[in-house]
Amino acid sequence: MPTNIEIKARCRDLNKTRDILNSNKADFKGIDHQVDTYFSSKNGRLKLREGNIENNLIHYERENTTGGKESKFSLYKTEKDSGLKTILEKSIGKKCVVEKDREIYFIENVKFHLDTVKGLGTFIEIEASDKDIDITKAKLKEQCNFYIKLLQINAKDLISNSYSDMLEQNNLFSQVLIEE
Repeated sequence: MPTNIEIKARCRDLNKTRDILNSNKADFKGIDHQVDTYFSSKNGRLKLREGNIENNLIHYERENTTGGKESKFSLYKTEKDSGLKTILEKSIGKKCVVEKDREIYFIENVKFHLDTVKGLGTFIEIEASDKDIDITKAKLKEQCNFYIKLLQINAKDLISNSYSDMLEQNNLFSQVLIEE
């Protein structure tokens, strides 16, 4: 099972971050409008990603910690509008939907996402992966730390939770305000 070391942070200036990536010869793959549907799962998280570039059923296990966190994941490539979402919703139940526009960049084995998430704002994700290469976890963490500095990410902007967690927290907070 491949491993990612990843960070997520609020991004206060997408243009500045984009310029830094481009000046470091990042390979721009495009902008993907993605809808991630999260489903009930006994272990870890299970989501169906539907986009123009990426379409996958993804299961992953990751702790909610700031900074570089390890994520073990499995991907199953799917087709857009395959009917899989309906089957999963009926069989195990839908938890949350995250909608975002994602700019995708690569520098070697490191993937960068510049995300504009509906209802949450703008973020950057850095994922250093050992998929398809032989590299240690320590080196993956070192890569993440290098890009945190290069992209001038402030420690106070690092986020421990997933977008789905943040949306669920916002919904709970909204419900409390409505009930009061």
